[in-house]
Amino acid sequence: MSSLPKLQQIPAEIAAVADYQAFARERMTPEAWAYLAGGAADEQTLADNLAAFQRVRLLNRVMEDLGGGHTRLRLCGLELDYPILLAPVAFQKLAHPDGELASVLGASAMGAAMVVSTQASVSLEAIAQAAQTPLWFQLYIQPDREFTRELVRRAEAAGYRALVVTVDAPVNGLRNREQRAAFAFPEGVEAVNLKGMRSLPPSVARPGASPLFGSPLLEHAPTWKDLEWLQSLTRLPVLVKGVMNPRDAVRAVEAGVAGIVVSNHGGRTLDGLPATLDVLPAVARAVEGKVPLLLDGGIRRGTDVFKALALGADAVMIGRPYVHGLATAGASGVAHVLHLLRTELEVAMALTGCASLADIDASLIWREGHLDAR
Repeated sequence: MSSLPKLQQIPAEIAAVADYQAFARERMTPEAWAYLAGGAADEQTLADNLAAFQRVRLLNRVMEDLGGGHTRLRLCGLELDYPILLAPVAFQKLAHPDGELASVLGASAMGAAMVVSTQASVSLEAIAQAAQTPLWFQLYIQPDREFTRELVRRAEAAGYRALVVTVDAPVNGLRNREQRAAFAFPEGVEAVNLKGMRSLPPSVARPGASPLFGSPLLEHAPTWKDLEWLQSLTRLPVLVKGVMNPRDAVRAVEAGVAGIVVSNHGGRTLDGLPATLDVLPAVARAVEGKVPLLLDGGIRRGTDVFKALALGADAVMIGRPYVHGLATAGASGVAHVLHLLRTELEVAMALTGCASLADIDASLIWREGHLDAR
């Protein structure tokens, strides 16, 4: 097991989560920045995830009783102090030499649950040994199904509390920013949890044929039957991540999932998808409260967390913001990002008259022409 990361100093100029971005970019190579910050194609979806929160306005309430206020919640068997989790982000050693070990230390300091990526640059066991906070394991159902089975066993043995299956990336998005930067993984950064996995057989497609359809890659892409198979392997709660279509949300509920993450992969797969916040209300209506809903994509303020909860989410996950904190100040930066967002959420709750998360609902979203006294 690696030694614990050293704590680093947070730049005095940082007052908000967005302030970390410039510092992070200075501390990362251009190639690593292109990989972690970029999105698919023209990055429309990446930008719209952020813009969606700017389009939504809040409506305050005054003189409400805020005695005994708190942000606690129960989520898939976890008792959490606030509704912000660290999303799975791959290859965190691109941002900081301590990688995921620093992130889990920051999460532990703030009591936030962390979702560990299959493509972490530190082993899932080492992360679990360093954690003093609940962990979930993000899983891609691999073409090598036996290797997938072994990953599940490893996660269970290491004490992970749930599996989060990413379902929106049977292939990688075309990330042009990354291509233009000629990104390649530096020495010492790799998906260590995938060592030993069998490779796909070579494609036998004829010259000039489609690069994807008819290839082994899509022939082995996971389906709803594979989700059922995965659930049969484990007693852990299984959530699905990457749902944007209400019809898929209904089908996921019918499949018995423990939760749904409304996500467009941070704008990194299919460009042109809407912002996650924009589809959230329709997904929430389709799910009808039968399973918890989480949302990721575009959160930079505690008020963004509040808006997501008001529009139907039970909790949110952050990705790039904590990686910016990680790149800037290691574990201290990760913890500070969480602290800033939690503080801003509590301020927003106090100023909208919400003593608990249960008080946050759509009545606190301002809509022109829809105000009345009822």
